Amino acid sequence: MHGKLTSSMVVTLMLALAPLLFNEANAQTLRVTLLGTGTPTPRPDRFGAATLVEAGSQKSLFDAGRGTSLRIWQLGVPLRELDAVFLTHFHHDHISGLADLWLTGWLPPAFGQRQHALQILGPTGTKDVTQGLLAAYARDIDIRVADEGLPRAGAAFDVIEFSSGGEIYAEGDLRVTAFTVNHGALVTPAYGYRIDYAGRFVLISGDTQFDENLIEAGRGADVVIHEVVAADERLFEKYPALDAIKDHHTTPEEAGVVFQQIQPKLAVYTHMVRLAAPDIPELALADLVAQTRRTYDGPLVVGHDLMTIEIGENVVVYDHR
Repeated sequence: MHGKLTSSMVVTLMLALAPLLFNEANAQTLRVTLLGTGTPTPRPDRFGAATLVEAGSQKSLFDAGRGTSLRIWQLGVPLRELDAVFLTHFHHDHISGLADLWLTGWLPPAFGQRQHALQILGPTGTKDVTQGLLAAYARDIDIRVADEGLPRAGAAFDVIEFSSGGEIYAEGDLRVTAFTVNHGALVTPAYGYRIDYAGRFVLISGDTQFDENLIEAGRGADVVIHEVVAADERLFEKYPALDAIKDHHTTPEEAGVVFQQIQPKLAVYTHMVRLAAPDIPELALADLVAQTRRTYDGPLVVGHDLMTIEIGENVVVYDHR
């Protein structure tokens, strides 16, 4: 091979070699799987926001949007094996799968069998969400306890709320740090997360505008998982009302600035808000990447549901689909 090896060629090579490089026995590997990369749009190919992080034997879920339980079971992971669920904010597309995850994980078949409370960590207001779910499903819980003999403890929540950024979770070598992000003046609280394990770390942006706070939290990250809003540039000219949606998220050019300053080993897009109108189709993924390249020249992949990023000596991307 002659010529310069570009970042896109490196990512392509990683994808090709992933089955050879993947090592299930490596307990020091930090592994991230995009369970849902979509938005409120009910698309079967992109479920609601959810990201699974496996740090050794620890399994943590970040957000629980539509279809989360289905994607976890597609990986062959019993729902009872989740150690903790972290919420970024309270928009429904980030929590609409929580009831299914909680109660299906309690049921007796192999995908469930949880005997203890489901641990939920999130900003102030998380207890309101879980109390509402307990009230909504109280009759179902009572019936299953009486009829099926299920342990009531498995249909409970163990909630930890926080009201500011900082380390919120520690288990063995795993550390999770929350940091505030700006998802709009009225969309509060809203947080992103930094996950540290075995000398490596991944950054999850949550939903946010361009935010210097995220850049500071992410410096030195191995992998950045970031949301994006993208559209044909004519769309905002013709339909200025869509600026209100754009202003709650990060454009590809802005995300490129974030990536360029953080310089991760790999940048990954998720929660892709691809705006469209009857006369202007949604932006092609190749064009989304091209817009990002105006401000960022490093390794980048556009995420999809069931894409896994394994962070070890190398960063390897492979596909569970």
